[in-house]
Parts: sequence; structure tokens; C-alpha cells
Amino acid sequence: MTEAAGTEAPKALAGVRVLDMTHVQSGPSATQLLAWLGADVIKLETPGRGDIARGQLRDVPDVDSLYFAMLNCNKRSITLNLKTGQGKELFRRLVAGADVLVENRGPGVVDRLGFPWPELRRLNPRLVYASIRGFGPGRHADVRGYEMIAQAMGGAMATTGFPDGPPTASGAGIGDSGAGIHLVAAVLAALYQRTVTRHGQRVQVTMQEAVLNLCRVKLRDQQRLARGPLAEYPGRPSGPEVPRAGNASGGGQPGWALRCAPGGPNDYVYVIVQPQSWATLARLIGRPELAGNEGWSTQEARQAKLDKMFALVEEWTERRGKWRVMDTLTEHGIPCAPVMSTRELIDDPTLAAVGAIVEVEHPERGAFRTVGSPLRLSDSPVEISRPPLLGEHNDEVYRELGYTARQVAGLRAIGVI
Repeated sequence: MTEAAGTEAPKALAGVRVLDMTHVQSGPSATQLLAWLGADVIKLETPGRGDIARGQLRDVPDVDSLYFAMLNCNKRSITLNLKTGQGKELFRRLVAGADVLVENRGPGVVDRLGFPWPELRRLNPRLVYASIRGFGPGRHADVRGYEMIAQAMGGAMATTGFPDGPPTASGAGIGDSGAGIHLVAAVLAALYQRTVTRHGQRVQVTMQEAVLNLCRVKLRDQQRLARGPLAEYPGRPSGPEVPRAGNASGGGQPGWALRCAPGGPNDYVYVIVQPQSWATLARLIGRPELAGNEGWSTQEARQAKLDKMFALVEEWTERRGKWRVMDTLTEHGIPCAPVMSTRELIDDPTLAAVGAIVEVEHPERGAFRTVGSPLRLSDSPVEISRPPLLGEHNDEVYRELGYTARQVAGLRAIGVI
């Protein structure tokens, strides 16, 4: 393993070198996590263009987009034309010195460049070669993977939304970043196994299966339908497939998003009603008589009229702000959460204080805010550094391979880098 660049404090993945051939979101989300954990992630990009995400959704002309910036912090960038003979030779040297190669190109792209898995393994028997695809082998093997396609074919879209509405996409990137997180787990497992076997292995994750894994409770309910209605869902559905359930939790403890004052689009609080908290909640909303009422006092009795129950609670919440509702219910041990908008999240002082939202300086766009690492390791603190400019580290990385400054300049002049 190589020494990670710029390491000051001990890092969990210090000494691990990752060759990053990913683009857009699914792959970069994985390699950014590895970089946050201390790996030396070298992003390999096409000369003159780079990751297509650099130019997508630009908010500042001729400056790398926030889409790219927020997925590529803590990395180094080099450019390389893999369609040239000299470019292929440089790539072989990069592979030989890497611990992990990550790519999310279309099916067969890396193979057609002349580097199928057997060749990569020959170049570096210790290499962990990790790929993200849209789908696994079979009917859909050649289908390109995109966020909404993965959600549609992984179970998320069919089970999101309200029963009388269309299938709805999740705002979370469960297909792209969800696959990235799964890939990180697989890469770390392969690196750990390598300490025993002394050789690397092929690691693959598909976007469809990542979404499916996150939708497992819906497959649980699909099988429960064979034995009767789903009492936890609105209307107690008993049809042939799991329906969309709106804001119902679908679990053993019912919950719903309730309106709050002053009635804006995100003035809602999500409230979960547990058996042990019903009496307290009834008193708080001004209906203490329901605490001991036979038609309301048990979970089974309330389950049959969830709409009425939450309507009664909403009569109380809609006269109060969501943060006041949260404070009151939390004080009495009732699980709840305000619906936080993107503006509230990015401006939240608590998230900033713990490093969940961080500000990063960029040489071209100035300061921008991004998410910090959600992974907290006591002995491996994470510092977020800015994303690289296209080819910013060409001189640095290629000289590490043994090329002189004159040779690097020559490679640049003929379009190899």
C-alpha cells in the first residue's frame, strides 16, 4: 500500500491508494467516502472534459458544478487518454500501484479498452476491482443505470406516494448514492479479506439490488399479504401487492405527518403513537377522556381508526409551530420529528457544529457548503478538503510514477494527459 497524500492525523485507510474511474454520482459517492476515511483517491479523467458532472447543472459559468464539487472532495485529479498506446502504458503503471480500482462505466467499457478483470489481476494480483452497474446478469444486464430507473425497478417507486396517486420517486439518491454506500462496504470487506488471502478480488454492486435491499420491509409485507390484510396501512389493504402508504410507517407503531402552524409546505411534524405514550398524548391534545376509553385505550382499538386518531392530534398540532410541537412532545417522551426543509438543513447550526454540514473553499467558485462525513471514527477524524480541478495533480501523480517534469510536459503536449 502507498502512503496517503497529505495525511496529518491517523486515518483509517491511510496507505490505501484508490484509482477512481467513476463519474456522475454512484461511483463518486463511494470513492468520496473512501477518501474521507483517509484513502489516497486518484480520480482518472478524460483530458479536456473530465467527469461529465463537472458541467452538469452549472450555477457559475465555466466553473465546476456543485454537483461535481459535492461528490469529489478529498480527491486528486489526473487526466489520461486511454485510447492511446502511451495512455494504456501509464494506466498499467497506475493499476500496478493501486490497492483498489473503482469504476461505474457502461457494461463492457473497461473491457473494450483492453483491461478485463483477468488482465487487471495479472497486472496486480492484490487489486480489488470494484464496479457499479445498473443491473446484474440476465435480461437487464445491458440496461444503463440511472437513479429513477433503479428506484422504479428496485421497489421504491411502487411503494412511495399515496394510495390514490401515481408511483413517486424518493428525494434521496437511494439508487446512486445507495449503491455507492453498498460498494464501500464490499470494498472494505475485500481489503480486510486480502490481509488473510494476500490477493484481491472482483467486487460488484448493482443499483437495482441496492434499492431492493433498502426496500426489504416492503417485501416482508408482500409475503404477509398471503395471511391477511396489512393492518398498519391506511384502509387495511388486502390486495395482491403492497400498496403505497402515504406517510404511514407501515410498522407496528403507527405514525403520520401532521400539519403545523403557520401552514407552509414543510410545516409538518411526524408523530409516532406508541402504546405507552397514548395516555400522555391524549392529555396533551386536550382529550384526556380518550386515555381510558375502551374504544381508544388499546393499540388494537386505535389501529382500526388511525385516520380519526391522527385527525384529533392534528387539531392540536396545526395551532402550534413544528418546533414547539417537537419540544413539547419530546419533553413527554413521545417520538416525533419536524419535517426539515433543505434550507433549514443547510442552515442548521446543530448540523454545522457536529460537521454534518461543512463549508469548503474553492479556488474558482469561492466558498460552498456540502455534507460532511456521516462516519465518525474516534481515532480517525475526517477533514473535508476541496474537490480537485481537472488534471490538477497530473505533475504530482505522474512524477510519483517516476516520470520527469520534461516527460510529463511531453505527454501533455501530445494529448496523452
